[in-house]
Amino acid sequence: MGRPVTLFTGQWADLPLETLAAKAKSWGYDGLELASWGDHFDVIRAAEDPGYAEGRRALLRKYGLEVYAFSIHLAGQLICDEPLDARHAGFVPPEHRGSPEAMRKWATEWCMAAPRAARNLGVKVVTGFTGSSIWHLWFPFPPQIPEQIEAGYRQFAERWNPILDEFGRHDVKFALEVHPSEIAYDFHTAQRALEAIGHRPEFGFNFDPSHLVWQGIDPAKFILHFSDRIFHVHVKDAKVLVDGENGILSSHVNFGDRRRGWDFVSPGHGDVKFEPIIRALNRIGYQGPLSVEWEDSGMDREHGAAEAVRFVRTLDFAPSQVAFDAAFQKN
Repeated sequence: MGRPVTLFTGQWADLPLETLAAKAKSWGYDGLELASWGDHFDVIRAAEDPGYAEGRRALLRKYGLEVYAFSIHLAGQLICDEPLDARHAGFVPPEHRGSPEAMRKWATEWCMAAPRAARNLGVKVVTGFTGSSIWHLWFPFPPQIPEQIEAGYRQFAERWNPILDEFGRHDVKFALEVHPSEIAYDFHTAQRALEAIGHRPEFGFNFDPSHLVWQGIDPAKFILHFSDRIFHVHVKDAKVLVDGENGILSSHVNFGDRRRGWDFVSPGHGDVKFEPIIRALNRIGYQGPLSVEWEDSGMDREHGAAEAVRFVRTLDFAPSQVAFDAAFQKN
């Protein structure tokens, strides 16, 4: 039996959860990774009301689906981002918009409640973002001042350690999606983020190869290096489209624009080599879900989601339980 294949619901939050659950089952998924927006999963309510959390699980089981993780990506982004502005307003309830203090307070309460919600839902992993006050300093001009970077990692530790304390109390893991605009967006910044919080065991990664491959980072090497920190896995793909005019920095144009130097595509249609990833996951003993995060501006999403689960089923394989040459030995 392969690893469970789930669908991240973040890109589907315009649909009621029950509608999406029925579709996901018809496409062949084993479960859903719940987004905490739309009507899919209310973190505060789940933390305070075990009956609500059990009701969410019961709804999924009605369609033969399980849940292994939920997401706090949007709330988590507000913890470290500086400044909070109009781009973030859609992440919070209307009554908090326009006040950075109120937005961050709401986000902190949401993230602090996540491990209690996870306990009530019966899951051990929460995926998400951290935000970053220093992402805008990625290019060292004007010349980089090392203390500014250090201050950004200190701020990350100061704001996330109390949240991670809650994760530790409830024996729940927080899996940061290593991603542009986060405190960890590549190999070395992931290492630095771990160092900033003293390698505490509650903090690890939601591995997503689509954010590594266009940067030229080998996703399988990332898995092997951070083998004890791979808490969850996204199946997502990206295609480099540099053609002599399109640059890798993508020219301030949005996803789906033909002038981009790279873009997200449905799994199997891009530059991610998934077989080395599966072999690396086998080597580290990862048995959690393979969660399809479906994003492709050039493909109908229902076609893509149905195709993606079939693709994941074909690419996943278990490690060998016997040496291939064992039968060569005489008894």
